[in-house]
Amino acid sequence: MFTRRQMIATLTSLAAPAIVGPAFAAPNEWDSWDAQVTPANFDLGSTNPWGLHPRYLPQRVTANSGLRPGDVHVDAVARYLYHIQDDGSAMRYGVAIGRDGLYEPGVYTIRRKAKWPRWTPTPAMIKREPEKYARWEEGMPPGPANALGSRALYLYIGNRDTYLRIHGTPAPRSIGTRASSGCVRMVMPHINTLYDQVDTGVTAYLYPTDGSRL
Repeated sequence: MFTRRQMIATLTSLAAPAIVGPAFAAPNEWDSWDAQVTPANFDLGSTNPWGLHPRYLPQRVTANSGLRPGDVHVDAVARYLYHIQDDGSAMRYGVAIGRDGLYEPGVYTIRRKAKWPRWTPTPAMIKREPEKYARWEEGMPPGPANALGSRALYLYIGNRDTYLRIHGTPAPRSIGTRASSGCVRMVMPHINTLYDQVDTGVTAYLYPTDGSRL
């Protein structure tokens, strides 16, 4: 179970000096880390040791008509991510989005998926907040404290990596807020479930924060 003490330790580690670790995690480590961040007796729709507002817990809802199964839609106003299902429903998850001026609405393609990814801040992030990100210029090793968490979906425009991600977060209490440097954050056990259902090549729609259409 990901306890409050573990969460505080995780957040503290983000402000600590860089640690030595592997560039990539071996598959035998993934299971151990998954167990570490997944509460005991986890139930997708009801388990909530993170203190989220109940509306941010995953649930199946009716999708708007005309949406293509498999695609992902992010409502930046309500802070929801919808994964459209074949039967006209959608799985809805609570998310956090980018801080003011950093969220980038648009139409993207998910071209890559990664379990327990390595994270490297972009040059723009380092320039904007060097005191926070410069120490990770060479990359943060994968693991429960990593900024991308347990899973990441990589957003592209054409063949260009936008450096935007839909990813897990070691700061689950940020869900429902504008907290990131542009990415869409999810609770790690939630994105672990979504990750297994999302195919590469599908479209991700990140809608504007003023509720307008793309």
